[in-house]
Amino acid sequence: MNSKLESLLENSLEEMISIRRYLHKHPELSFQETQTAAYISDYYQNLGIEHRTGVGGNGVVARVTGAKPGKTIALRADFDALPIQDQKEVEYKSTVPGVMHACGHDGHTATLLVLAKVMNGMKDELEGTYLFIHQHAEEYAPGGAKPMIEDGCLDGVDAIFGTHLWATVPTGTIQYRVGPIMAAADRFEIEIQGQGGHGAQPHTTKDSIVIASQLVLALQQIVSRRVNPIDSAVVTVGSFTAENAFNVIADNAKLVGTVRTFNEEVRDFIESEIEKITRGICLASDSEYKYTYFRGYPPVVNHETETLHLAEISKGINEINTVEEKDPEMGSEDFAFYLQNVKGTFFFTGARAEGVEIAYPHHHPKFDFDERAMLIAAKTLGLAAITYQVKEAQKALV
Repeated sequence: MNSKLESLLENSLEEMISIRRYLHKHPELSFQETQTAAYISDYYQNLGIEHRTGVGGNGVVARVTGAKPGKTIALRADFDALPIQDQKEVEYKSTVPGVMHACGHDGHTATLLVLAKVMNGMKDELEGTYLFIHQHAEEYAPGGAKPMIEDGCLDGVDAIFGTHLWATVPTGTIQYRVGPIMAAADRFEIEIQGQGGHGAQPHTTKDSIVIASQLVLALQQIVSRRVNPIDSAVVTVGSFTAENAFNVIADNAKLVGTVRTFNEEVRDFIESEIEKITRGICLASDSEYKYTYFRGYPPVVNHETETLHLAEISKGINEINTVEEKDPEMGSEDFAFYLQNVKGTFFFTGARAEGVEIAYPHHHPKFDFDERAMLIAAKTLGLAAITYQVKEAQKALV
């Protein structure tokens, strides 16, 4: 049965590529993916596969039920795009100005759709039930995973598997990790209220740009001097806004940034430390501030049994030549919410084409990936789910 699945997927690679390129040409931003959701629904409708739309928003969940009893295994793909102008000169370049699939979600969707089609064709040979979770809005917190879970997408699910096509890692590589693999991602905003005035009379003002500049520098000391070096953390100020005429001292300045952590205590500490530093600098400069901290996605923490199972299965797939445990990523994923509710694992599927020494990174205007990696992702997800059923059945007999 495993070899049949692989063979059918190999014969379906061109369909995966066609779907991926269509989606790449027609991207939609987070929480706006109505046409993409309709495309996914139509695909399942045409195959006669049971599915539910409008799950937690724009989510779609399809179901394939095998002829034999067993566990319920979920597989997940995301389908939102990013507010980036596509700068690639390819036939499948985005047709939507300022919007593109710059993270591989089009490939994730194509992979899962074709995998569902193939498994549906094999359902008389399968054990258990398989859910294909197509999630909207992964790129922008609060994300789509949480509302989809609240709307029942994990009801009755025993385990979940998900992957991310990773364009900076060679095709033929599977990267896994037991425990934390991706960081929690939070956002903070700090608005400094000073007292503006004429640029030639700084002594009559409270310069919000100078105050905010001091704050940017001071925040860098949280990780370097306040967090235990054993605990990974990032504090980044990504936006500094204080628009004014050249000869005017700004009345107001705004900082926006991100915090990445793995440890919940470190997360709490950094949140409070940012305000402590802000309060101190503003007190010293006799200015006011407004501080807001937004909790984003929690860390992605993989379960041991499912992760080791995934790694073992990967070693038997012909197109895979490297299976390795990777270091944790400071990037984030709302797949974390699924893993807080059921057992499972999230892994990376290398998608850097042969001969490409340095690939454009994710979220780059020229981002692209080796489309052959979709076949590897489909095989790995499908085989992991099917063989997990077998293992669970064997456990029940002991």
